[in-house]
Amino acid sequence: MADTNQTHSSSADASVTIRPARNLRGFLRLPGDKSISHRYGMFAGLAQGTSRLHNYSTGADCASTLGVMQALGAKVTRTSDGVIEVEGVGGKLLAPVAPLDCGNSGSTMRMMAGILAGQPFASELFGDESLSARPMARVIKPLAEMGAKITAAAGNRPPLKLAGCTPGEKLHGIEYTTPVASAQVKSCVLFAGLFAEGETTVVEATPTRDHSEVALRAFGMELRRSSGRAGNRVTLRGGQTLRAIEAAVPGDISTAAFFLCAAAIFPESQLSIAGLLMNPTRAKLFDHLMALGLRVRVTQMEESHGELIGTVQVEGGTLRGGLIAGADAAALIDEIPVLAAIAPYTTEGIEFRDARELRVKESDRIKSIVANLRAMGAEVEEREDGLRVPGRQKLHGTDLDSFDDHRIAMAFAVAALRAEGETTIHRADAARISFPEFFSTMEELLER
Repeated sequence: MADTNQTHSSSADASVTIRPARNLRGFLRLPGDKSISHRYGMFAGLAQGTSRLHNYSTGADCASTLGVMQALGAKVTRTSDGVIEVEGVGGKLLAPVAPLDCGNSGSTMRMMAGILAGQPFASELFGDESLSARPMARVIKPLAEMGAKITAAAGNRPPLKLAGCTPGEKLHGIEYTTPVASAQVKSCVLFAGLFAEGETTVVEATPTRDHSEVALRAFGMELRRSSGRAGNRVTLRGGQTLRAIEAAVPGDISTAAFFLCAAAIFPESQLSIAGLLMNPTRAKLFDHLMALGLRVRVTQMEESHGELIGTVQVEGGTLRGGLIAGADAAALIDEIPVLAAIAPYTTEGIEFRDARELRVKESDRIKSIVANLRAMGAEVEEREDGLRVPGRQKLHGTDLDSFDDHRIAMAFAVAALRAEGETTIHRADAARISFPEFFSTMEELLER
């Protein structure tokens, strides 16, 4: 699949050339889900005792979370069999001696802001150029309402500086209704609630992934959840103590999306993915893939620490098309890039609405998707909150840019598999953010 040509002056110059394939077959077991790995890494660092985390994500983003927790006093080691062991601080983090580097990880920055807001010391969170352009007002506002002293650079961009609580001072619990559908915002507020007086409640009009709630319970926290006309509510009482666990992180479903979509564009494909996360707040992907025409079967379902895990077997077929909008757009926000990348190969095309959040990811993903599809010869309509990609189109190989965005790099590697001629993706090493082994793993599944 990929011939990697990398200059030695800068990793940002790395490129990957992708040749078309005729089919995809095989078996996969993927590294741990990023969302769960982040949360397990944070909670293990806060907990009493030593947690053992099997199949922790291999991505750079989740390594950033572990690095931050180490800088705050947790002891992190990797055993000879690849298990991450985290000796927690028992709820008493240490003041960092330097600013805390979140790398490219918005998840690390936004969720750690919640944890650090209630600490008795000052701290600063910073990131790379991409992260430094991402909006932080969405977490600054609720933390300030809880009594946190938090400031940011111009435009509410990173770095974030938290003054910490003075002696005798604590955050106070609030009820907060999220203005945007964001699991990171929900998690930030709940994590701050761990160190606040009283109860903290988050209300969501559109439910987001619930890994924080599930993981909090796995680490021994008590919380209440309810849903109704007034929204989805989660309430957490401050002052509780997290307890260490031993857990295996399920395979990353957002990473699986690239392989599932690659299978979808080959009518004779057969792919099996074992140990895959099947959390209902993330499994909407399968509904849409089946609606497109991919044949999907789930077997060997089990539960571990509140998360559902299963083996997924898929077979290709004729891809139709459809609409992704509203709550589905929020649930599939990470998967939209690859769904858009394969949309030209459908018979009816795919329309994406209510996905404005894509504008403020690692890149402006709407603009990035449109630029690369057009470079490959596709017709595409760009909209402020989404895009429309007609079906029955042929793509041609060309030079593409990842825009330093891991999901764009991987999405267009998938699109290139059915293009006419070779495609070169520049700055393809952005994939290391979530799945460094992506290109070599895909190559093992392809038939030419």
